[in-house]
Amino acid sequence: MMNDSTDQPLLTVENLAKYFKIQRGFPKSVTHTVKAVDDVSFTINKQEAFGLAGESGCGKSTVGRCVLRLIEPDSGRVSLGDLDVLGLGKSDLRILRKKMQIIFQDPYSSLNPRRTVGQTLEEPMRVHKLYPKDDIPAVAVELLEKVGLSANAVDKYPHEFSGGQRQRIGIARALLFNPELIVADEAVSALDVSIQMQILQLLRNLKEKLSLSYLFISHDLAVVRYFCQRVAIMYLGKFVELGSVAQIFDDPLHPYTVTLRNASPIPDPSVSQEFAQLKGEVPSPISPPRGCHFHPRCSKVMDICHTVYPAWTELGEGRGVACHLYI
Repeated sequence: MMNDSTDQPLLTVENLAKYFKIQRGFPKSVTHTVKAVDDVSFTINKQEAFGLAGESGCGKSTVGRCVLRLIEPDSGRVSLGDLDVLGLGKSDLRILRKKMQIIFQDPYSSLNPRRTVGQTLEEPMRVHKLYPKDDIPAVAVELLEKVGLSANAVDKYPHEFSGGQRQRIGIARALLFNPELIVADEAVSALDVSIQMQILQLLRNLKEKLSLSYLFISHDLAVVRYFCQRVAIMYLGKFVELGSVAQIFDDPLHPYTVTLRNASPIPDPSVSQEFAQLKGEVPSPISPPRGCHFHPRCSKVMDICHTVYPAWTELGEGRGVACHLYI
């Protein structure tokens, strides 16, 4: 029996992979393959915030850029509803750009310093002919007010705003085309903690008002816990665990997830907490460890971990882990 269309995930990613070729060595260079994203699969439901978490360099941002086709993946399948994202030709990418947008990490470098905020917002509307020409300035003002900025911001340049205000401009730009999905790539990591909360609350309010979905990329588990409904934990290009926020934070399975969770502060001064530390550094993606990539840093390492990468194990609907402890 086929599912009702309302039950269909908004975004479906299957076996996504992206490898990069790099050359190292002198005077004779050797070509190495970096598996930035290696066989990743997940879904995002309508009006859901799905989190990708892990240490820097684990492949989170590459996943987001592959989904948007800012980077072309090497293999896999990405579907936005019934739209085959990777099958679109260059001329059809405009359809995709209207449905999926991105909020970048650095709110300053993502804005053109030579253009006013009004010019930044108005040009895409003219290029894509979204509104009658005379209505475009008013729409730009409306977008700015929607993200908490005043109408006079249209005549100012990016350097005249604070970091939080610039990120609001980036959010307004992402809302131009009334997208269904927004990729938030470390969207609050460059901001002060107090401003982070304001931006997260804004994104949450927009999610409810505009029926948005998010692919929310962050290394900060406290932020992910607050904002997301489901979370995937990444390590060296692979998912090591996936589940709801409650499952990941209250009952983590993978030793890597356990350590990340224990290293994340609990926002309750009455709770005593011992912060765990991961041993060693993230291995080089050029030559990841044989077997389970995490075994050199794992407190529960077994003999099999040194030679065999664990298969992905489903432990119920929407719950999975890649660890020999659960095979």
